[in-house]
Amino acid sequence: MATVTRPVIPPRMPPREDLNPFHIAQLQFDMAAELLKLENGVRQILRVPRRILEVSLPVEMDNGQTKIFTGYRVQHNVARGPAKGGIRYHPNVSLDEVKALAAWMTWKTAAVNIPFGGGKGGVICDPKRMSKGEIERMTRRYAYEILPIIGPESDIPAPDVYTDAQTMAWIMDTYSIMVGHSVPGVVTGKPISLGGSEGRNEATSRGVVVIAEEACKQKKIPLRNASVAIQGFGNVGGIACRLFAERKAKIVAISDSRGGAYNARGIDPLRAQRYKDRTGTVVGMPGTSRITNDDLLTLKCDILVPSALENVITLANADQIKARIIVEAANGPTTPHADEILHRKGTYLVPDILANAGGVTVSYFEWVQNQQGYSWTESDVNAKLEAVMRRAFAEVAGSAQKHRTHLRHGAYALAVGRVAEATATRGLFP
Repeated sequence: MATVTRPVIPPRMPPREDLNPFHIAQLQFDMAAELLKLENGVRQILRVPRRILEVSLPVEMDNGQTKIFTGYRVQHNVARGPAKGGIRYHPNVSLDEVKALAAWMTWKTAAVNIPFGGGKGGVICDPKRMSKGEIERMTRRYAYEILPIIGPESDIPAPDVYTDAQTMAWIMDTYSIMVGHSVPGVVTGKPISLGGSEGRNEATSRGVVVIAEEACKQKKIPLRNASVAIQGFGNVGGIACRLFAERKAKIVAISDSRGGAYNARGIDPLRAQRYKDRTGTVVGMPGTSRITNDDLLTLKCDILVPSALENVITLANADQIKARIIVEAANGPTTPHADEILHRKGTYLVPDILANAGGVTVSYFEWVQNQQGYSWTESDVNAKLEAVMRRAFAEVAGSAQKHRTHLRHGAYALAVGRVAEATATRGLFP
């Protein structure tokens, strides 16, 4: 593929960095709209969410008191298929964050060309301070409150930050009870026993590693012995760590919310996982040096994998990034200003809407299996996932080459173009 020769910076790029995630999502869309010369009416439709639902969730806590939680479900666009997107439980959940994540899901599903639109949900809570029973009661109440707008043909939730297969099982059960029959396709990321797909738990991480392989080919860097730093040793980051190690890459640094661990000679991911399971953190792991999350981001390495939350690579630290390749396993880890700095530095960045699309791709496979009432083997799922990710990488790289820009703008141009075409073709009703 041709080397990028110039960044695309439309007049809308603000002079100061705005870290509001929805404003960032809109700016990224605006850049793609400029590249595509979209008609103004279509721009206005695609720039804002289709539907926003805010709900109050009264929950009886273990001490007998009632606590009110606030939850959201946002559907950004459904021109290409049902809304699809995770549900996150976190103290910092906000409506703007959920709106941004829903928009990113619209572009993500379009970037890998699966027939979904974008949705997202969240509840403002601190699950680390809640019992399992409290989380279950909150989840079921949330499922009940958003029930009018979710369903296997309309909006299909999935796990995200601090939610998992058990959370999805509670939502599926609540929905099924309310409609009077079992509906496994209402959510994805379920336990295998309830219609979940083989390979779903590793899907996001596996997609990240496949995309990293493709990026290494572009930069002519052998993945074997390549140095990898992973910020966020959670479900995605932890599994990616293991999958990179299986491909003989060298994991030099990992981190979680408390800090990080560094060893230039390499970190054994299985030992790291056992240590974290025992202590709750990777900090202090024997044979490693303690580093901060900020230190990890600026390490000299071949591949940097941010797999935590948004806005970790910004105007403040982009100049200090030394990684040759960045593969965004998290949603929105890099701001638009940082994008342009990294591009000028020659850093090869694979954007989130491509890099972490393995999860939604296998969620699509799970939904298809539920609709068919037929299960695929793990090897089939992994082979189909790999094919989708490699094809999508080639299409995004081709789009970037066509528009003479970097991969994020190339990915957005491809995705926004597909959604715009579907929106214009369907037309307005009434």
